[in-house]
Amino acid sequence: MKPTSSPIIDVAIRLGLIALLVFLSFTYLRPFLGLMLWAMILAIALYPVHAKLVPKLGGKEGRAATVLVLGIVLVIGAPTVMLSVSLVDHVLSIYNQAIAGSLRVPEPSDNVAGWPIIGERVDTAWRAASENFHGFAVAHEQQIRDFAHNLMSLFGNVLTTSLAFLAAFIVAGIFMAYAKPGAQTTSRIFNRICGPETGDELHILSVATVRSVAVGVIGVAFIQALLLGVGFMLAGIPAAGLLALAVLVCGIVQLPAAIFVIPVVAWMWMAGDGSMVANIVLTIYLIVAGLADNVLKPMLLGRGLAVPMPVVLLGALGGMIVSGLIGLFIGAVVLAVSYQLFMAWVNEGKGLEEKAARVQGELEDRG
Repeated sequence: MKPTSSPIIDVAIRLGLIALLVFLSFTYLRPFLGLMLWAMILAIALYPVHAKLVPKLGGKEGRAATVLVLGIVLVIGAPTVMLSVSLVDHVLSIYNQAIAGSLRVPEPSDNVAGWPIIGERVDTAWRAASENFHGFAVAHEQQIRDFAHNLMSLFGNVLTTSLAFLAAFIVAGIFMAYAKPGAQTTSRIFNRICGPETGDELHILSVATVRSVAVGVIGVAFIQALLLGVGFMLAGIPAAGLLALAVLVCGIVQLPAAIFVIPVVAWMWMAGDGSMVANIVLTIYLIVAGLADNVLKPMLLGRGLAVPMPVVLLGALGGMIVSGLIGLFIGAVVLAVSYQLFMAWVNEGKGLEEKAARVQGELEDRG
């Protein structure tokens, strides 16, 4: 008599093999997981632009994706490379001058001491460096080393992140070239997991949420940074470009632009050289630009979604706190889908209550 295996043992072995296969697959894909997630998010966000390019390029999906990605790579990659080369050359020039003893620091202007909070300390240190840079460097050697190390680390991180984004754009182009079969496969996955009744709805909701966050959070932050950057340049603010970049980062993390606008307006009135009329006009412009997100965000974030805007915003902020920038999208999608499933369950219970009340009414009428 041949021994027969128990069905429970068979199921346990199969589940174990499936778990092992999932674990190994995740282990081998983990180094590329961030790149693939960013590529998918970028492909979803850029697909409307891609869809408009397809008819203009003879209906070729691959050609449209190639043109779009090349355009983005040129717009982002070329300035990044030029800025990196220029920064490296500038740093090397300063280093060589410091080694040769020929580095000269210009004296600060009289307006520096009038800067709010840090003006006096900056003016004192600046003047000491301009009068005797060698002595200043010897006295603050460790601070200069730490500052240079942190600056180069920051530059390396920014450069690495920029190159990773360029790679993500290239992979996103491949996704967009095969968008239709990819969307069909994703729809089948949603239908298999969630059922045919809600699968397509949740699939559409996930795509719309990613685009809503891209426009309502990153898009609004970019618009506000551009508006304030122009204002900073017109006001003659030092390092206006860096301040605009800081506004962009703070806008993405949902910090108010007032933390930059108020000091800039104060500096403009206290240390600027503009006329009173120009200062009044620029002050009004900067205040309006600093409050632009309060108008744009409710208009763009959550537009066209069946989920309330606060749900998407809370999911984006919570995801960013937990998982960084990519969490903006993942958190918003997870919370939006969870809200939709919860409301579907609540509405199903409401339907059952109404049906029970209707049956109870019919029984009472018969009685």
